[in-house]
Amino acid sequence: MTADDSFGRLDDDDYPAYTMGRAAEMLGTTQGFLRAIGDARLITPLRSGGGHRRYSRYQLRIAARARELVDQGTPIEAACRIIILEDQLEEAQRINAEYRRTASRQKAGA
Repeated sequence: MTADDSFGRLDDDDYPAYTMGRAAEMLGTTQGFLRAIGDARLITPLRSGGGHRRYSRYQLRIAARARELVDQGTPIEAACRIIILEDQLEEAQRINAEYRRTASRQKAGA
């Protein structure tokens, strides 16, 4: 990948652009916190060629939500589970809305 290719991917939410140190700094947390949410399988950072953790903007948003819950007193394992359940609920609601739209179109066309 050339420098031009990398620059073009900076708008990609899933591009692993941030080192662990930079991610922790941006979130105002520690690298240990990022390791802990990785150990809890909330996020799985990609690894650089040298084996260093790299985070995407999408992963940083998830980590920020985890930090918010932990700052409110929620244990880290529970915070990770809450976020996973929130994500599953959001996906189920999206699927239900799509089913309703499909059913409505079919009903209107019948």
